[in-house]
Amino acid sequence: MSVKLEAKNIHKSYKKNEVLKGINLSVEDGEVVVLIGPSGSGKSTFLRCLNDLEHPTKGEVYLEGQKVETKGKSIDKFRAKVGMVFQHFNLFNHLNVVDNIQFAPLELGLMTKEEADARVDDLLEQVGLLDKKYARPKLLSGGQKQRVAIARSLAMRPEVILFDEPTSALDPEMVGDVLEVMQTLAKEGMTMVIVTHEMGFARQVADRVVFMADGYIIEEGTPEQIFDHPKEERTRTFLSKILK
Repeated sequence: MSVKLEAKNIHKSYKKNEVLKGINLSVEDGEVVVLIGPSGSGKSTFLRCLNDLEHPTKGEVYLEGQKVETKGKSIDKFRAKVGMVFQHFNLFNHLNVVDNIQFAPLELGLMTKEEADARVDDLLEQVGLLDKKYARPKLLSGGQKQRVAIARSLAMRPEVILFDEPTSALDPEMVGDVLEVMQTLAKEGMTMVIVTHEMGFARQVADRVVFMADGYIIEEGTPEQIFDHPKEERTRTFLSKILK
């Protein structure tokens, strides 16, 4: 397999607060990498650095071996290839579901209106929301909003999707629907980097689990290695609290 997305020596500081302290991570084509760790460990900041929503203080990101340029239209092209799904959905409340999904591909000229119309039905069917096509976000549940957000990301035909705690703002009964969509994407070979507190989901879907704490990657391995045979004391302490 080839390396799809790579972060080299990523540092991120906010004034004197150093959040990321030299993160190196390679994600292979079709791989699902799940980032776990305590709150404040830098997981979400790292994910945002991968997409340049936060510009690293130091270090570089590469897509298929090409260094990501963050100026002008280059970053728009990159974000079309590396989509992101946020914790709080980030839908446009004044637009209906169709217009939310079509907005970016049309705005960036990636497809015609006819192509976008044809694609929307396929995407809404994929996330189980074809009947909500013309609904406004305020009429949707949290789980439905998040599935629209996933469809919106897929509309760009991305090569990688980054998920930042996609279920943490949802009521417990809605979590399963969103995780099911993500599991399907994993089976279809979508390259994904996921920050989550859902350990059962991480165990089931991840090819690799990365444990972060205090701005560092402490340990990484298969779900079995991390959850059943962690090597580092910091990992063991975290899991003993969260897997009660």
